[in-house]
Formats: sequence, structure tokens, C-alpha cells
Amino acid sequence: MEENSFIFTDGKDPKMIEAYEKARETFKYFWREQSWENRRIIPGLDLACVKASFSQEDPETGENTVEHMWINEIDFDGDTVSGFLMNEPNNLTNIQPGDYFEIPLNEISDWLFAITPAAKKPKGLSKLFSSPEQVIPKAYGGFTIHKMRADMPEDERKEHDDAWQLDFGDFNEILLVNDQLEKPENLVEHPMSKNMEGEFVKFLKEYPDELSNADEKGLTLLHKETIAGNLTSVKIILKAGADRSIQSGKGKTALDYAKQLNWEHIIPVLEG
Repeated sequence: MEENSFIFTDGKDPKMIEAYEKARETFKYFWREQSWENRRIIPGLDLACVKASFSQEDPETGENTVEHMWINEIDFDGDTVSGFLMNEPNNLTNIQPGDYFEIPLNEISDWLFAITPAAKKPKGLSKLFSSPEQVIPKAYGGFTIHKMRADMPEDERKEHDDAWQLDFGDFNEILLVNDQLEKPENLVEHPMSKNMEGEFVKFLKEYPDELSNADEKGLTLLHKETIAGNLTSVKIILKAGADRSIQSGKGKTALDYAKQLNWEHIIPVLEG
């Protein structure tokens, strides 16, 4: 990642505003991937971060300086995105890298994660004589980045991508999930949700109290799996006897979160 990846904007560029809106609408896919990353023993993501605006008012002039910067170590409770500032501010003096922030979902400006594709392994004798092929992580999301890339001449765009050391692909085709072109069904449900079905059933049989346990925000397992968009997990939880009427600390049921995040494949299951 570039040392300082900022966007300075007066908020009047309609294309940038559109990028912000698309990032907020699709953030659920970022969180779905991040939620599975949190369960992996071996990390699968090369990068996962969210962009938000930070501001500081000049006490003498009253002018407001705004910088859009990235936060990482992301958490999400269905309403609020939290994490730690990654960047060194250019002009702001009231914040610094490592500061913790909680940001309403409707105020983020972008999200980005990157995954390294499986490298093509040489076969036969070529294993002995060929050097390993460099594989660049594939980027997903990055709506504001693609907006900027679209405005760049080709040579500048290549220089930008090289600085990030990421494969951003075509700025006209922003991908949301891993292997989206090869496996469009991944847009509906994360493959790990399906692959872990047997293990999850076994887990709930061994630890049935997990169905009713809630964290400090009042989120139960049903809330969390709904927020992450995991249909298979939601079905298993309901079949195990979870109470779908339980409310979070903010007074929301799992169905409320499904509707709020527009998980269309989960809403009917929770309404049933």
C-alpha cells in the first residue's frame, strides 16, 4: 500500500459521491470476507481495510481540513465499523496512526481487501529449472480508488497500481467477492459457509448454550451470522432452536439486520 493514500475532495464531485455510496451499499461483502478471515487459522487475506473521512477545524480561520484515510483490524456490529488508523496524516494534527475509531456504516467512504490467487505450479522437470512466478494479490472493492484510476492516463494508472502492488483490474468492473467471475454464486453465499456446514452442526450439538449467549453488544450467534450474510449458518442455527425474536442491545432482531444490510437470501428464512 502507498504510504499516504488519501483523497482530498470538497464533496461536490458526483462520481466520487457515487463511489462513497456504492462502498456503503456493498460493505456487507467486505464484512462477510473479514468475518471468515477471523476464523481462519492460516490468514487468507493480504490486505483488509476501510476508508473514512477525518477532519480538523482551524481555531483561527474556522476552516475544516478533511483527509480520507484507511483503518484496519476491522470489526462490525451491524451498524458501526471500527478499527485503527493506518496512515500518517498529511495535515491533521489531532489524530495519529494506531488511534482507534468507531464510524457509522453510512459514513465510511470505501473498503478494500486483497487475496493472492493460487500460483500456477510448474510441472515435471520445469520444477527444477523455472523460477517462482510472482503472483500479485487481487483487489476487491476500492470504489474511490477505481474512480481515481479512471481519471488517470494509462502510464500513471500503471505507476499507481505498481505502488500499491495490487492487481486492481478493470476500473469499469469492480469485483466484490473472491472468484466472482469464475464462480458468480459466491455473491450469494461465501463458500466457507457451505464447506463448514458439517462442522458447524457438530459445534452446536456440543455447545448448545452458544445459541442463547450474547456478547457485550447483545449480539447472539444468529445476529452475527445474519450480519455476515451466511445463509447456511443461519439455517443451522434456526433448526437448532434459536429464538429469532431475541433483540440486540440496540433493540434489533436478526431479521432487522438482514433487512438493514439487504441480505435478500436471508430475509425470507428469518421471516418464515
